[in-house]
Amino acid sequence: MTNVVVPAVINLDVTGPVISRHLYGHFAEHLGRCIYGGFYVGEDSDLPNAAGIRLDVVESLRALNIPNLRWPGGCFADEYHWMDGIGPKDRRPVMVNTHWGNVEENNHFGTHEFMALCELLGAEPYISGNIGSGTVKEMSDWVEYLTREGDSPMVRLRKANGRDEPWRVRFWGLGNEAWGCGGNMSAEQYAAEARRYGTYCRDHGDNKLYRIAAGANSDDYAWTETLMKSLGTLGCAYRPTSFVQALSLHYYTVPGPWHDKGDATVFDTDDYYRTMVQAARVDELLTRHSDIMNCYDPDKHVGLVLDEWGTWWNVEPGTNPGFLYQQNTLRDALVAGLHFDIFHRHADRLVMANIAQTVNVLQAMILTDPESGALVLTPTYHVFEMNKGHHDAASLRVDLLSAAPARVIGSAPLQTVSLSASRKEGRVLISLSNLDAAEAADVDLDLRGGSVTDVRSRILTAGRLQDHNTPEAPDTVAPRPHQQVVPTASGLRVHLPAHSFVTVEARLA
Repeated sequence: MTNVVVPAVINLDVTGPVISRHLYGHFAEHLGRCIYGGFYVGEDSDLPNAAGIRLDVVESLRALNIPNLRWPGGCFADEYHWMDGIGPKDRRPVMVNTHWGNVEENNHFGTHEFMALCELLGAEPYISGNIGSGTVKEMSDWVEYLTREGDSPMVRLRKANGRDEPWRVRFWGLGNEAWGCGGNMSAEQYAAEARRYGTYCRDHGDNKLYRIAAGANSDDYAWTETLMKSLGTLGCAYRPTSFVQALSLHYYTVPGPWHDKGDATVFDTDDYYRTMVQAARVDELLTRHSDIMNCYDPDKHVGLVLDEWGTWWNVEPGTNPGFLYQQNTLRDALVAGLHFDIFHRHADRLVMANIAQTVNVLQAMILTDPESGALVLTPTYHVFEMNKGHHDAASLRVDLLSAAPARVIGSAPLQTVSLSASRKEGRVLISLSNLDAAEAADVDLDLRGGSVTDVRSRILTAGRLQDHNTPEAPDTVAPRPHQQVVPTASGLRVHLPAHSFVTVEARLA
């Protein structure tokens, strides 16, 4: 059978917007076993830990060059009161997590533990503040506690709790999902709250805050317009305000109805294609939200932050339905690869993205077994690792010279070959996905404005879309060397087997 050939041009000497490393951000909510039993096992655990933080989880995430970590939620953020999570652990009050499982939490993982985790990871903290059930003073005090030098009530409290020097915390979320679990507010009501909270979340010393307003759910374009109107004037007269630097957006890939989202590992080819159509929709959402922002902010002072994204399936049988534990297959990995190609194309406005979530929840990087303690790296983890060369690299435009292969799924066309490219420090990284479940493809890369040497390629695929990793078979879906990349007169030809993700890295000659 003759493979489809996709001709593409990459101009190696013409760079576009920088792909922020923060597009590869992560999310850790007090939800299920993400924090307790995932990141944090307690100081008495038999597992190697640093003050209760699980060290093999840290080591695995450091290998991804994890750029940032969002905490404590999610919906949990708007019922979390940070003062309950500081001081001696035996004096911290117990709380009920009403959003996720209605379980009690002892608050042993709080502000100091989170900051210690970020230091171990080498990641920037992104803290979501409580607007839903909190107060302006509570959030203002949290900023002061973490970031102020010198002397003040919150500085004295921090020092009494064992930390003399302030931390640097740039990223602050002004609530979460204010249209839903964060307060069920109208856009106008939330816009006023964001202005108020943003005003009193102050810069202390040289710690300049990057305040992220709680933005739209999926295709709620009216929400984005309302927030943009509240930040300034229409068109070129716009001047950025000081109290908000970015708007968030949430979008999950859910191919089924909300009450029955589909199974993580038991699905057929039709289910797979419906999933990929939903995943590809993030391009439309980013485009349309950006278009609205462009009307009010043509110079792109205000960033767009997709701080919750990923697949969402029915929970694994036998697990707590409020813990959102799901397996992670090759299908999930291909969703991630497609998202990153789209993110790279929107790097002029999209400044951060955070997959939901890092450990044991939704589309996780890592799954841990509560009985044996075994740690498993998921297929999605490997996409993040294979793509880390794009961090802070200059994007390279990719032009297809003919229509890409596509399948019509229902009434929606799905382009089955996706690719993106970047360059940094004398090297180029090209990421390619073949989303077709059955047919291979070849991509002819016409590399103009330069040449490449020392070409290396890896592939992530498996025999079945449903394949996944377990403690007994941890490498069922793992990267392997890819030998089917050959030089041509104009560049490279890359063979893409069906349902595969491939990266090609080379040195610029």
